[in-house]
Amino acid sequence: MSRNKNLCLLTNMPGENHGIKVCEGVFTQCRKYGYNVAVFATMNEFNLFVKEIPDGEKSIYNIANFFGFDGIIIDSVSFLSGQGGRIAEDLYRRVLESGVPAVCISTPVEGIPTIENSNDEALRVICRHVCIDHKCQKICILTGPKDNPEAENRLQVLVDELKRHGIDTPEEYRVYGDFWYTSGERLAGDIAAGRVARPDAVIATSDHMALGVIQALTESGIRVPEDIIVAGFDLTDQGMLDEIPLTSIVSNFAECAALAVDHLAGIIEPEREIQPFVPDYKKMLHIGKSCGCHYSVEEVMKKMNTLIYRTHRNFNRSNAENFVDIGLLMENYFFERMISSESPEQCIENIFLSIYVLEPYVDFYLCLREDWLENEWDMYERIPEKMKMVLHRTGKNEGFYNKEARYSFESSLMLPQMFEEDAEPRAYYFSPVHFAKNGFGYAVLCRELTDYAKFDLVYRNWLRFVCSALEMSRAKNALAELSVRDKMTGLYNRRGMSICLEDMLNASEEKNRLRVCVIDMDGLKYINDHFGHNEGDSAILCLSEAVKAFARPGEICVRAGGDEFYLIGVGEYDSFDEKKEIERFNRILHEVAVRDSKAYPITASIGMALSEKGTAKDFDAVLAEADAKMYSCKQRRKST
Repeated sequence: MSRNKNLCLLTNMPGENHGIKVCEGVFTQCRKYGYNVAVFATMNEFNLFVKEIPDGEKSIYNIANFFGFDGIIIDSVSFLSGQGGRIAEDLYRRVLESGVPAVCISTPVEGIPTIENSNDEALRVICRHVCIDHKCQKICILTGPKDNPEAENRLQVLVDELKRHGIDTPEEYRVYGDFWYTSGERLAGDIAAGRVARPDAVIATSDHMALGVIQALTESGIRVPEDIIVAGFDLTDQGMLDEIPLTSIVSNFAECAALAVDHLAGIIEPEREIQPFVPDYKKMLHIGKSCGCHYSVEEVMKKMNTLIYRTHRNFNRSNAENFVDIGLLMENYFFERMISSESPEQCIENIFLSIYVLEPYVDFYLCLREDWLENEWDMYERIPEKMKMVLHRTGKNEGFYNKEARYSFESSLMLPQMFEEDAEPRAYYFSPVHFAKNGFGYAVLCRELTDYAKFDLVYRNWLRFVCSALEMSRAKNALAELSVRDKMTGLYNRRGMSICLEDMLNASEEKNRLRVCVIDMDGLKYINDHFGHNEGDSAILCLSEAVKAFARPGEICVRAGGDEFYLIGVGEYDSFDEKKEIERFNRILHEVAVRDSKAYPITASIGMALSEKGTAKDFDAVLAEADAKMYSCKQRRKST
């Protein structure tokens, strides 16, 4: 069986109303065609006032390797606010350079085909409800800014629909606004003051304007819906849950997104039969109190169940996994458990143990930079060549988080599992894992294509906990490293040596042997006296680099003090040719010194010793032997 086709969806905040409708259209068609969908999206608005957050969030778009996909869908309308425009410019350029078939939703982009979003029928449905079901004759239309193409189109569609039913719309009932509360409040003020003749109904082409109308009319003593009916468009959460719930209709972005998938399917599989997406306008229309109809309490409660803070859950209910349970997230002290982790490994384990709050899901993956503990990194500027899969948990509570099971992969693969042969197409949500601008990597939440409405605020806030915990773990690790590492060279100090050596000896077996090398610089006083202490420090750094290059896998390097270094290893060592080993070290040290073009020679005396089998724990004796050999080497050098 050949692998599933993979589509890439670039959007913003897929858990919000607009994102949910886009995902509904994309996922519905991909389920029909057997396509996987990888969703690359930020978790916050682009214009968030805390600038460092969107700066870190936008790195997720750099993770997308467009060459790995069969088609790309750009939700271009979601990139219109804040930093979205600047981010989009880079995205569009990369998409075009990839040569992969691409399509935009609603907002045109030069060089990329666009599927225009047609809300004509949705607007006509809300209009017919007002003029037919409620028999209104004097209907005022409030639209967006004058000369704005979308605002003008919405106005003309409503005027045309009213004309079909024999209702004229005079100029004073064709009101331009700003798609925001303020223009609704302004129209309500004009109606209350008599500057606009009181209509039977107001149809606003955005919920925000409609809510502004209702609130201002109510404050002026005009009752809604008894005196004036009000209807909106785009069905926002606030509109559904306001004091006077708003009659409104969902924007038709689901069909627009579905057509984008159909467009790509026709390119990547020309022989495939297209299965059209059929919008259900009856379900898209939401009846609230603002028109005077009997509104659906069930729909309101359903919406509240997606937003409510709950502290208890009945797990025996069949729909328990469909709850968005912010209470479960907040009352289990996951954050405290994560940030109190004593080590990075324990932090990863605590993350693994808390993933069940994301149910339902198929898989969860956490991919981090290999050096996430060591360096700060802006992943929007560049992506590392490799990522490490540090955690994987399945919906059946299987997977791994232990250090031994982690593995690295090329960053260009994004998620190797996404390209495996799979009988069921899935949705893969890629989300940034970062603290401010410091990028650790990314998380991938894999869900069924039927779960498009469940990318919710629980996941968004849980992931914030994870990011904060990783930053805390990184900071703790850095402090711990300072206590066991030499600040100048980065090698272990004597305390670090003791800790590592104890672990090495405890894990040793009967057949293992202990190898110790003692290395001491020659002529450090001469360098300090004639070239300065800065050059003396530079010479010590050269020697430390040579010691690291000389070390074998599994051995530890120690700056024992001043210009003295140890190299320690426990393993199945064979007897070694000491003369050849010393020559190898001297060759390495010479190459480092030549590369740094020093005006003075850098040499060192070295002694090494190897324990007998079964005596690996005799560290003091082996160290003394190696130290004595180093001292003899130094005496010979002085005499010559």
